[in-house]
Amino acid sequence: MATWQVQEAKARLSELIDDANTDGPQIITRHGSEHAVVLSVEDYRALSARQESLRDYLLGGPKVDSFEVKRSRDTGRTIAL
Repeated sequence: MATWQVQEAKARLSELIDDANTDGPQIITRHGSEHAVVLSVEDYRALSARQESLRDYLLGGPKVDSFEVKRSRDTGRTIAL
């Protein structure tokens, strides 16, 4: 992924958009740290289409119908008070 400083991204916005469409996501930095990513519409739609709801995620987990906890019969040690 290419990296652009904010000033450079502002000055060359058309080129930034073209690069996002042809070369993939473009990262925009401010003061040396990453702050934003420019994506093509196709990349954005592919990312947003894969999201499932929290309900579906939780219901899609492993089934625990026969979940049983085995407890130790050990009562511990005796303590003189």
